[in-house]
Amino acid sequence: MDSLFWLPKHTDLGAAISDARREPDPATRLALAARLAGFQRDFTLTGRLDRLAVEGLAGLAAGQAQPGPGFTPLRVAILASHTVDHLLPAIRVAGLQRRLALSTWLAPYGMYRQALLGDNAELAAFAPQVVMLALDARDAPLQLPLHASESEVAEAVEARVDELRLLWRQARERHAAQVVQQTLVPADPPVFGSFEGLVPAAPQAVIERLNTGIRAAARRDGVLLLDLAWQAAQGGHGQGIADPVRWHQAKQLVSPTFAPLYGDLLARIAAGVAGLSRKCLVLDLDNTLWGGVIGDDGLDGIRLGQGNPTGEAYLAFQRYAGLLAQRGIILAVCSKNDAAVAEAGFAHPEMALRRADIAAFVANWDDKAGNLRRIAAMLDIGLDSLVFVDDNPAERDIVRRELPEVAVPELPEDVSGYPACLAAAGYFEAVSFTTDDATRGRSYALNAERKAALGDSTDIAGYLRGLDMTLAAAPVGKAELPRVTQLINKTNQFNLTTRRYTEAEVALLADDPDAVALALRLSDKFGDNGLISVLLARPDAGLPPDELLIDTWLMSCRVLGRQVEEAVLGVLAAAAVRRGKKALVGQYRATPRNGMVAGHYQRLGFMARPAPQGAEPGSTFWQYALTSNPPLTHFIKVTET
Repeated sequence: MDSLFWLPKHTDLGAAISDARREPDPATRLALAARLAGFQRDFTLTGRLDRLAVEGLAGLAAGQAQPGPGFTPLRVAILASHTVDHLLPAIRVAGLQRRLALSTWLAPYGMYRQALLGDNAELAAFAPQVVMLALDARDAPLQLPLHASESEVAEAVEARVDELRLLWRQARERHAAQVVQQTLVPADPPVFGSFEGLVPAAPQAVIERLNTGIRAAARRDGVLLLDLAWQAAQGGHGQGIADPVRWHQAKQLVSPTFAPLYGDLLARIAAGVAGLSRKCLVLDLDNTLWGGVIGDDGLDGIRLGQGNPTGEAYLAFQRYAGLLAQRGIILAVCSKNDAAVAEAGFAHPEMALRRADIAAFVANWDDKAGNLRRIAAMLDIGLDSLVFVDDNPAERDIVRRELPEVAVPELPEDVSGYPACLAAAGYFEAVSFTTDDATRGRSYALNAERKAALGDSTDIAGYLRGLDMTLAAAPVGKAELPRVTQLINKTNQFNLTTRRYTEAEVALLADDPDAVALALRLSDKFGDNGLISVLLARPDAGLPPDELLIDTWLMSCRVLGRQVEEAVLGVLAAAAVRRGKKALVGQYRATPRNGMVAGHYQRLGFMARPAPQGAEPGSTFWQYALTSNPPLTHFIKVTET
């Protein structure tokens, strides 16, 4: 069970699973399985959890049941050159832990090329949203003699990578799926010892070169990696992953012992694709960011910085948190402390983090569960976006019990293990990295300044004029695709339909001349808010040809109340008129999270209309006449590319 060491231990997980099996309702058993998946588990217990959830998952996949609150269905096709049947339960259970209802389809053993290059009706009917290529180093090895030259090795590696790129392209074009490529784990021990890396055709040197080529091609082609090679390197040569006995007996590259972690590695990528990665790291202070209690020990008495092993370990953890902030993770503080005393700690000369790095700072003597709710509200994000790090086991247990949506890693005793624990847990798995990501933390801090300015204003109109806002609208292009897809898959509250799309699916719609795909950015006197809204509108078979269906309209909650909705509608209306359209049709699909936009279309002047022919049930539809509705007023300058 050590492979999932960041999860808490259950007193008796086996007995809890047995109790849950007595529950007659499949949906309730599914919910219980999701909760129990949050504890450490081995291969056997993982299989039992999968059996507990299987009926509920099947109901979701068949459309016989609606996803419960927080469950996101996702279809994953796995095409492998090694045996992976024993890994499917671990993948599904790890998905449940992340509120993913994963449906899996497995190609016949070794038939990954045929599945993608031929007309596979079964795969087409499954309609995968994610295609995983799980290949091993023994599959179609490069036939190179040990004395092969550098150029011969390079040519063979390039040919193999080009073949993979063809398969990736087929997966995208045929299924509009996000492709995930598994890197190659060395199959055999070194032949030359430490000299291996200096011989171009040595087995491990070739595998390393192949993985380098795969990573470079994946970066160019928008393919994600399950980097099993890095996992193997962290534990020595295949330690914990490959078992030679299992390989020769059943062609299992991944041993059953490693299965729970393998499932977690794939599920965290799937969660990232579905927009379910966490985005805020909430930190305790005393004995978490520094050693000691600042209220008792004073600024000079806390342990932090060079010259002391403990102080250096706390400094290393701060630096790791700072790197997370640089890649776009929001930092917050939740501390039982006097606010002024807590903030004074950031004046310590050895602090790697500064007060300006913290987007939400809550220090008082209230319970931490309540304060975490406050932080989520301050940042306009859900509790399921938070990861809470606290050295106190009692506080961790309380938060897990009171706020099961919040991720709370089980930290090691020594702070020197905190960065590795946080990294291993995979809460912040990335599927893209953009300039907007790098500036996200600062944008949340600036939003707090905007709220303060609102409090100082005497009227809302004066406040909005004073913001000096500019909305920049541009068609979704290749540069915007990763961030646009990211927003589509993670925005829940201001999202009229909550449809989830892969990058390939967004690209297809963006390339359609009859559709409108817009990426919208907002800036004001405080700074750039970044990409704050995505709009996808398209013709629909159930509508007249002169009407355009608003398929997706989402917006960041950070910009609510600033008339951005009116400005965005103006941009969309102009784009529709240029395409000869006479009306826009808005769809609202209610979910447990998007109730805040139930009256969105009505407020903007849309009129209720009957559902188009063939429309999915449970939605309301609204019509906006482009010829008779007057322009909406707002205080935003609009620029269009």
